[in-house]
Amino acid sequence: MSESTFTETQIVAILKEADAGRPVNEVWRQYGISSATYYKWKAKYGGLEASDVKRLKELEQENSRLKRLYADLSLENAALKEVLAKKL
Repeated sequence: MSESTFTETQIVAILKEADAGRPVNEVWRQYGISSATYYKWKAKYGGLEASDVKRLKELEQENSRLKRLYADLSLENAALKEVLAKKL
């Protein structure tokens, strides 16, 4: 997946600009984005403020860290079960 050329705060600003009454077609044209990109952003960031976006990013990072931690613990657990099964 390609990296966005816009930061989350820029995306929120673009969405707010469209919500303020500016025609959406003009917003797409000015920023060079497709309608699919706009609606994907709106689904993810619609109604958020800049501080909310920062918190969302922190939560996503914490969630990925916890998923990796869980995967590591699951592997250790499976290895221990194999060792115990071999001993019995």
